[in-house]
Amino acid sequence: MGKYALITGASKGIGRAIAIQLAQAGYNLFLVARSETELQELANYVIAAHGVKAAYLVKDLSQDNAGVLVAEWVRRSDIQLSVLINNAGYGLWGNFAELSLDGQMNMLRLNLDATIEITYHLLPLLKKQPKAYVLNVSSTAAYQALPTLALYSASKAFILSFSRALRYELKDTTVSVSVLSPGPTDTGFAHRAGLDALADLAEKFNMRPQDVARIGLKGLFDGKAEIVPGFLNKLSAYAAKHLFKTWIERISAGLYRHSK
Repeated sequence: MGKYALITGASKGIGRAIAIQLAQAGYNLFLVARSETELQELANYVIAAHGVKAAYLVKDLSQDNAGVLVAEWVRRSDIQLSVLINNAGYGLWGNFAELSLDGQMNMLRLNLDATIEITYHLLPLLKKQPKAYVLNVSSTAAYQALPTLALYSASKAFILSFSRALRYELKDTTVSVSVLSPGPTDTGFAHRAGLDALADLAEKFNMRPQDVARIGLKGLFDGKAEIVPGFLNKLSAYAAKHLFKTWIERISAGLYRHSK
């Protein structure tokens, strides 16, 4: 039947790059995102370019029980799933009390609920494989509190903590769990978050999605717990761990305030 991987948030950016690189490695793909046009184009591309199978599901993972429906879709297909990539997520910029609560809760459902539900319901399938892998995509934002990105950074801190704890719980099984924490990446994140002014600055430090995907997959298959791609991103994560939190928060608040 071959090897199968499920990628959420697969239509663009890091998710798309991961999907293509897994197809190059011979994995058949299950792709999930909101855009049918982009998913169909990606599926057609990997089928033609790499001779793998590719199925896709158009789904807004911020909807209630969306993660459960994705897991059911995979289980009904009766395939040997060995790689799960939880990549779907986005951020919202602004003061917590001034942003729409509905918008922020929608973000949390996507960033947290979908990852939790999909992982929970697909773990029994992954455990059946001789070797299986889970990669949860977090962010360097996970390593510090970010004023004006308060819930986004908190959600990514959750993903980081959850991934490490789950990794330990599964250490005596065939499933290896890793967490990928990219920094600025050329994915359009800043514009969607409302950080248009900062986006121009971020472009100077952006990594290419293809490079983030390559480093992330290598770390995943090497069994690394945490993967932070890029020297500057590693440095910022290290600084956030070891410098006074109030310093980091003051620096971050000043940086993001300038994007008004």
